[in-house]
Amino acid sequence: MRYVVAKLVGAVVAGVLAASGTAVPAAADDILDWSECADLEPPDDEILLECAELSVPLDHGRGPSAGETVVLALSRVPASGQRRGVLVVNPGGPGSPGRAWAGIVAMRLPDDLRAAYDVVGFDPRGTGASRPAVVCDPAYFAPVRPDTVPADEQAEQELVDRAAAYARACAEHSGPLLHHMTTVDHATDLDALRRALGVAQIDYLGYSYGTYLGAVYATRYPERVRRLVLDSIVHPGRPWYEGNVAQSRSLDATARHFFAWAARHHDTYGLGTTGDQVADRYFALRDELARQPLAGLLGPTELETLVLYVAYTSAAWPPIAQALSAQVVHDDSTLLLDLHERLGEDAASHPEYGAYLATECTDAPWPADWGRWREDAVKTHRDAPFIAWNNVWYNAPCRFWSAPARPWFDVDGTAVDSALLLHATADGPTPVDGAYAMRARFPHGRFVIEDGGVDHGISLSGNPCIDDTLTAYLRDGTLPAAQGGADGADLTCAARPLPEPSPVQKDSEDARTVLRYAQER
Repeated sequence: MRYVVAKLVGAVVAGVLAASGTAVPAAADDILDWSECADLEPPDDEILLECAELSVPLDHGRGPSAGETVVLALSRVPASGQRRGVLVVNPGGPGSPGRAWAGIVAMRLPDDLRAAYDVVGFDPRGTGASRPAVVCDPAYFAPVRPDTVPADEQAEQELVDRAAAYARACAEHSGPLLHHMTTVDHATDLDALRRALGVAQIDYLGYSYGTYLGAVYATRYPERVRRLVLDSIVHPGRPWYEGNVAQSRSLDATARHFFAWAARHHDTYGLGTTGDQVADRYFALRDELARQPLAGLLGPTELETLVLYVAYTSAAWPPIAQALSAQVVHDDSTLLLDLHERLGEDAASHPEYGAYLATECTDAPWPADWGRWREDAVKTHRDAPFIAWNNVWYNAPCRFWSAPARPWFDVDGTAVDSALLLHATADGPTPVDGAYAMRARFPHGRFVIEDGGVDHGISLSGNPCIDDTLTAYLRDGTLPAAQGGADGADLTCAARPLPEPSPVQKDSEDARTVLRYAQER
């Protein structure tokens, strides 16, 4: 399952003013040719968004003399005043384009920081407008997809065969690129970007998978990092197979928070008076769609990947609850089909999925024995059925991937001067134990926990405790005092209130809100 932040009000910024207030020294002139973006709109009329391209070796081990290159698509919002540094942002993934995030982050910066820093985004190799892109099978997400929960051995084997066919399609259409898509490759690209920007150090903000990319970069190039902010943190010691098993359980737990919230608002939604009752109504709808998909478009797999949004952000809770209520209580599929049309996985999801696999499948080894996959899936589904089998099939092509896997990279932040780590206790996509583990690997960093928080990506989204801490670090390097409390956190912030319920209606503001944050992913 993708480790990417998806929220309207959680865009964040990192790495800014040095404690001395001096500008970042230049390593060389900026060699990039910035111009107006031809294919990327700024999120706000006041944002000046520029684009450029950077060629890097396909194989960093062989260097540019090998001839084969990758072209990285870049974006920049230049400082509105005298530039004092460069902030590079990454929204997560892997496989997610990042150019749009330069504008989104810059729009949310305080005025003084926006004046002082270039904000730079990039589409990692193989993604978005970078060339070449990972290409596999565009028809893979065509509805109605097979039910992810296999009814019998034959159904399971058909899903295994489907995953193997997708892996073959990736190998056929993407060729050598698949051998150079690891997080280490992305981190090396990031340092090539730093050099092209003409600075000796960068400031970096990473969300979700972007925290792992940032941690790998900081381990390899500690002297090149000035400020490091990691928000919603991937476990640095848990390779992707084990990480996805743990993630399935935490996504289920966060979904249960949503079910309990909907139950507390039974008068609005009518889905049940307990979380278990709401969950039962959801799973009953899933079973119903397995028998008869809605409009030939929305079956059980499409439903679960749509409702999965509730485990990423509480902003999705009202519109998803509205849509479920309209379908289950009022037999009206309009809202559910509308949300699926705009948010659900379709052919447009294919490029990001292929690039996701290209990184995860080669970052670390995967079990060769399918029996291991099945055993873990059955156990996880028994205890945490919300997305367990779906997550298995999302990653199953890695069992058949053509490019060999590398050893899992050992993150070590002991040489990094400072870092700010942020995490919510009930984060679904990245279980909170990963944040504790990352804190242990960055002894000069500080860990801020949002107690009771359910969102994936928590900074600059309206929590004064989180935001004030972040702002202090960005302005002058101030970090919370080291506490090392029982929970491993240096500072504990109370979570923001959960959203208020919205009555069921066909074109609600909440529905438009969830569409907006999805478009800003």
